[in-house]
Amino acid sequence: MSIRNLLDDKKLIDLQRFQLLVDAITDYAIYMLDIDGRVVSWNAGAQKFKGYTSEEIIGQHFSQFYIPEDQKAGVPALALQIAETEGRYEIEGWRVRKDGSYFWASVIIDAIREDGRLLGFAKITRDITDRKKAEEALRLSEQQFRLLVQGVTDYAIYMLDKDGYVSNWNSGAQRIKGYRQEEVIGTHFSRFYTPEDQRSGVPQRALLTARTEGRFEQEGWRVRKDGSQFRAHVVIDPIYNAFSEFVGYAKITRDITEKYEAAVALKKTEQALQHSQKMETIGKLTGGIAHDFNNLLQIISGNLQLLSAEIAGNQHAERRVTNALAGVRRGAKLASYLLSFGRRQALDPKVVNIGRFVIDMEDMLQRSLGETIEVETILADDLWNTFVDVAQVENALLNLAVNARDAMESVGKLTIEISNAVLDENYARTHAEVNPGEYVMLAVSDVGSGMLPEVVAQVFEPFFSTKPEGKGTGLGLSMVYGFVKQSGGHVNIYSELGYGTTVKLYLPRSTEQEGKLTIQPLEKIVGGAETILVAEDDDEVRTTAIEILMGLGYKVLHASDAESALAIVDTGVKIDLLFTDVVMPGTLRSPELARKARERLPNLAVLFTSGYTQNAIVHGGRLDGGVELLSKPYSREALARKVRSVLANCKQHKT
Repeated sequence: MSIRNLLDDKKLIDLQRFQLLVDAITDYAIYMLDIDGRVVSWNAGAQKFKGYTSEEIIGQHFSQFYIPEDQKAGVPALALQIAETEGRYEIEGWRVRKDGSYFWASVIIDAIREDGRLLGFAKITRDITDRKKAEEALRLSEQQFRLLVQGVTDYAIYMLDKDGYVSNWNSGAQRIKGYRQEEVIGTHFSRFYTPEDQRSGVPQRALLTARTEGRFEQEGWRVRKDGSQFRAHVVIDPIYNAFSEFVGYAKITRDITEKYEAAVALKKTEQALQHSQKMETIGKLTGGIAHDFNNLLQIISGNLQLLSAEIAGNQHAERRVTNALAGVRRGAKLASYLLSFGRRQALDPKVVNIGRFVIDMEDMLQRSLGETIEVETILADDLWNTFVDVAQVENALLNLAVNARDAMESVGKLTIEISNAVLDENYARTHAEVNPGEYVMLAVSDVGSGMLPEVVAQVFEPFFSTKPEGKGTGLGLSMVYGFVKQSGGHVNIYSELGYGTTVKLYLPRSTEQEGKLTIQPLEKIVGGAETILVAEDDDEVRTTAIEILMGLGYKVLHASDAESALAIVDTGVKIDLLFTDVVMPGTLRSPELARKARERLPNLAVLFTSGYTQNAIVHGGRLDGGVELLSKPYSREALARKVRSVLANCKQHKT
């Protein structure tokens, strides 16, 4: 046998082996086409997923595997043309099985040549329908996820690359932060942080934490495109690909400004409520003490004044009595402050224009503060009227001015500003005991040392003082606070350490016309011959009152309780004035005593006295209409003038 024959036999064996290999493959359709595209071979894989046996398909044109649309478009012919001219054609697309069902195929067609002559085509087809479905499912999932992310407007959802540069941007990010996608992609995410956070390296620490700990979560202030700030809840997670390689960060930001502000407002309200409740408790305590305390002061004051008449001419003794009476006045002022703080002061309000009133006080303020303090008063145009106790406004303004002078160490500028103000619903929600509405604002500002926030939180509490020991009672601001609150107003204080303090008093607006404020001249102390019935449960107070009134020339009857006083009235004896304590024991209350006494004696004048009025003749913090009150402790001069005034008013009213 020749060598040529041996070589031909070897080729034949190799070809047979190759054919066996091709026929054994079931996952791929491997077959040949002639130069016209007719099938000339067919393997088991082709039969498996195309459904044709070799007998059925050999000699048939391969275009029948294509869907009708591709056949009409000439895709089979184009595939062979490309394979012939370029040597290879590769594509994915829909193909048709024998039963008419479709499958997604990966197709390769190679041109077969011998000595440059085209013999036909080798065609390999793989059914990748499952992979196609998985890819389509993934594509749909990704598309839906993108739509979901883009549809979310309450959250800014976007990605950062490994260095923190923005790589995508959703509609929520645009709504919250204000940047369009083309404005922000490719820029560093640190632009969303406040300048302070940028300088302190917060953005870099956020990425480092996310990378090393697997997550970064924080609340903080962020900056919008327009420069405004919002409170944000931020989450940053690292992103890894399928090969566990770090590729960047996922960042979710939510605008929680409203929630944050509501929480802050709630906390402030709770703190204000706690403060208000504490003030109310202390107020009740001070009110309960004040009655007995003022009665004691009245006993001391009355007896000292009686004593002063007996020691006339003894200068040494007179000086001692004068000093003692000065102590009584200081005690009375202290009690008055406590009552004001506790909102138990009997206010006598009038409709007044605060602006004109303060202008009239300027000279007195300047004298009180000294020449080294510059006082400037700023009045807004068209100031509203307010309904307040003018004497209490004067006390409050003096207290604030003196505090300001001390904070400036007697050198500096004091500014008094008065303007109209409207406190709205939002303000009222964040401040306890504030009714929304129209107010007249009286502000006192200094350029003094200022206070820390923790000090500001305590300044209205009684006996709290920033002054050195012995330099202040700690009751000035508490008196101001109580007076304004009792008047239905509001107090706000702002202070910054090293820059000064501003205290703002908001007094409710009155739409009524201002009455004329008249200052009563100090009349000569005179007595009279009228008959006065003194009703007082405290024996020592009653004794001193009787002696003072008798010393002024009056005829005096007396009783230790309201029932006994009414019994005296029922005797028919002539009585010109009933001088009664407001708070006395027994079932008959003093206002009821006054009413019944006037029923029996229509021309009777009534003068109340008390160290603490409770709610007997004071309602809503104000004296009842037509009520005359002389607060304890009172002086001989004050009692004498008040008695004459009440008797005169009663006669004038009757005529």
